[in-house]
Amino acid sequence: MLELSNNSNLLERDSYKYSLQDIPDPNLYRDFYNYEEVPKVAFNHRHVPIGMPKDIWITDTSLRDGQQSVEPYSVKQIVELYKYMSRLGGPYGIIRQTEFFVYSKKDREAIEKCQELGLKFPEITTWIRAKKEDFKLVKDLGIRETGILVSCSDYHIFKKLKMTRKQAMDTYLASVAEAFEAGVMPRCHLEDITRADFYGFVVPFVNELMKMSRDAGIPVRIRACDTMGYGVSYPGTVLPRSVPGIIYGLRQYADVPSELLEWHGHNDFYKAVSNAATAWLYGASAVNCSLLGIGERTGNVPLEAMVMEYASLRGSFDGMDPSVITEIAEYFKNEIGYKIPPMTPFVGRNFNVTRAGIHADGLLKDEEIYNIFNTEKILNRPASVLLGKASGLAGIAYWINQNYRLKGENQVDKKSDLVVKMKEWIDKEYEDGRQTLLSAEEIEEKINEFSGGNFKGGSK
Repeated sequence: MLELSNNSNLLERDSYKYSLQDIPDPNLYRDFYNYEEVPKVAFNHRHVPIGMPKDIWITDTSLRDGQQSVEPYSVKQIVELYKYMSRLGGPYGIIRQTEFFVYSKKDREAIEKCQELGLKFPEITTWIRAKKEDFKLVKDLGIRETGILVSCSDYHIFKKLKMTRKQAMDTYLASVAEAFEAGVMPRCHLEDITRADFYGFVVPFVNELMKMSRDAGIPVRIRACDTMGYGVSYPGTVLPRSVPGIIYGLRQYADVPSELLEWHGHNDFYKAVSNAATAWLYGASAVNCSLLGIGERTGNVPLEAMVMEYASLRGSFDGMDPSVITEIAEYFKNEIGYKIPPMTPFVGRNFNVTRAGIHADGLLKDEEIYNIFNTEKILNRPASVLLGKASGLAGIAYWINQNYRLKGENQVDKKSDLVVKMKEWIDKEYEDGRQTLLSAEEIEEKINEFSGGNFKGGSK
């Protein structure tokens, strides 16, 4: 039978309807996941079409998944982070939602204080155990949507839950029914989807969820969770590792609308950002992230990275204020006491800093040669250099001009007497056995000495 597809708007043969395969023993995909070896990537050369939704957005799990891997935030810190996310996401809510725990008195106090702010975005959602009393708790807090765990790989179904696939599906569907009864929109977290039997469990299960949703008149959001970071974005790869295949399959064979489809990834194999962008490209409207990528093990998809991916793919920040990223990094460092690795893109101390003299020479001639974009304009983080053994005359000149905010004819260059004297002093420091970089205080003291005090008051 031919019918007009809502996804492609083309006549297509009626899709095959997948049924639950209630097998007696777990399928652990040992060809890919031999625990004694690095997981393998296999190809079948089957390609699915790109289909980016009209609207894409970011959701946040900093206060749920992220908070599980650090010292718990105080109520004040949670409120401040929530306000930062609202400012960063802008008036159109590109950062659409953020999720909270609800179990402790502190959790509920933080939710209430964030609700009192009256901010439209990000919408406050929760994550709960799939129990009737928890759905009531969410409803009483005035929260529209909550996440529930529906683990979908045989690793979890057979090994952790000690169930069969049918028992797991029946349990999950009963929980969703309880959410509907409480008048709460469920967000089903399909845990470990990159080790799950996609057509034998995931698609039949999600088809049942979509049917229940239609019958109840309440949406069900599907969060595809790459819990172990096994997903790959390469075209033509085999399920269950294929991110394009997972997203396309959920839309094409499980009838999940893009606006109800969300990707949640981890960074165990350094693929979190590319996988999240791939999920957008192939039809998921939402990607779930955490601030600075803080999360279980190697972390979640860094929210600030997806702000940049959004702008790259859309050609605009669409109202987002990326300079808030720098404020967030400073807050984590100064108020929360979180140590950001210095090389971390966009937020690390050294992300746009160069030590090499030849690079500093390029910066001195034209910042664009060695800076990824105008970091001062976009992130309120000007490109900079660190002075050390390899800095050279150009690096010293650049450091002085930047730190003393010298413009135009007031700038020093490589031939300036002050720069030459500083170079001679730095060379002697390292010839005498110094191993460490020079501090700003040391440099300023010598500049003051060599310049006869001409640069006093100008440094940062």
